[in-house]
Amino acid sequence: MSAWRRSLIFLSFLFCSATTIVAVTKPQEMDRIAALPGQPAVTFSQFSGYITVHRQQGRALFYWFTEAAAEPERKPLVLWLNGGPGCSSIAYGASEEIGPFRINKTGSSLYLSSYSWNQEANLLFLESPAGVGFSYTNTSSNLLDSGDKRTAQDALVFLVRWFSRFPQYKHRDFYIAGESYAGHYVPQLAKKIHDYNKAYSHPIINLKGFIVGNAVTDTYYDNVGTVTFWWSHSMISDRSYNSILKNCNFTADKYSQRCDDALNYAMNHEFGDIDQYSIYTPTCEAAPKNETPTRLLRLGNTLVRRRVSGYDPCTENYAEKYYNRPDVQKALHANTTAAIPYKWTACSDVLIKNWKDSQASMLPTYKELIAAGLRIWVFSGDTDSVVPVTATRFSLNHLNLTVKTPWYPWYSGHQVGGWTEVYDGLTFATVRGAGHEVPLLQPKRAFLLFHSFLNGKKLPQKP
Repeated sequence: MSAWRRSLIFLSFLFCSATTIVAVTKPQEMDRIAALPGQPAVTFSQFSGYITVHRQQGRALFYWFTEAAAEPERKPLVLWLNGGPGCSSIAYGASEEIGPFRINKTGSSLYLSSYSWNQEANLLFLESPAGVGFSYTNTSSNLLDSGDKRTAQDALVFLVRWFSRFPQYKHRDFYIAGESYAGHYVPQLAKKIHDYNKAYSHPIINLKGFIVGNAVTDTYYDNVGTVTFWWSHSMISDRSYNSILKNCNFTADKYSQRCDDALNYAMNHEFGDIDQYSIYTPTCEAAPKNETPTRLLRLGNTLVRRRVSGYDPCTENYAEKYYNRPDVQKALHANTTAAIPYKWTACSDVLIKNWKDSQASMLPTYKELIAAGLRIWVFSGDTDSVVPVTATRFSLNHLNLTVKTPWYPWYSGHQVGGWTEVYDGLTFATVRGAGHEVPLLQPKRAFLLFHSFLNGKKLPQKP
């Protein structure tokens, strides 16, 4: 029997072992959040805590679950993943993009978001892999050898065990969402679930589809598309553009010195002090100036400690204040034994610098999941220069999908929200005026996008 088959049988046993709600009431209730420090009153329930995914090595992943604001028993479950690789879904997805709360400037209190996605769904935020945020491992070498394969496997184990803790959601319609390097995490986990379900006579995890934004997709096409965006948005000179294309082999394991020199010159001398994740909005003046990337990296330019973008470009700083408070950690049931020997950070530099395996192209995975009939949406904020819209379009074009609904502008209120094209098996949409974190820059448009995705409807063609 193959190791993969043994793993599936073991996970199936875990999943099916909790046959009654009574069996999991106690651990579920132990994870209930009474209230977070400085939190406004809410009507929905919240839970957070740890799920152990590898007992021998002591890997445990931290989650924060916010039920839907109304009728949670009737609404789907959505898992949100941020990328990096090595960045926190609590810092970004939950606290400045799609979650119900935002953090004030002093890190002392929370206020409600008008466009929280928990108006439409039950939201499960996961800090993944181990070493990100509050997620931890007792095996220090895990921080130096993380990669795509183990991240996907651990996420599958997490889900199986989480559903055992929350059996009322076991058969709920389930979707995965994320952004950036979650362009790997999301479809890779979807494939893990698809393979897991195929091994049995009925679906065990009721996966219906996924949606991912500004997604790292294909090493070659992403990098060519990124340099094209830089040039077409006047970030670099004709000289640098031509030099990069001439000297950089984006399929090579290691760049030549000439390629490095061309990239370094463009990024260090021509970009200027801009937020590369949102090129038309102000930078956070409180952020260190040495965080600007110095070269184009093979993982879609995402192996760099990212800077926040948006109307308030310093929100990442507020998260680091808030989540390092002992009273906040206690309320979240996080770092309960004080075993994490470092402060909570939005991104892990150690993981980012030591990522081991990365799938060169997600396109074969997309083809398999399209054939499986999943609902798949890909969106792009059009002012992101890190994983820009040109990169995503170059990548998706090589799926060679049949167009069902040709390119058209979609509307949010009376304004164009972006542009979209519907293919046989996939919907692509841009979000006008949004950077890398689409729900941060354009929350209303992102909310409409999410609503349309969940309901399987085309984006509005008229105001």
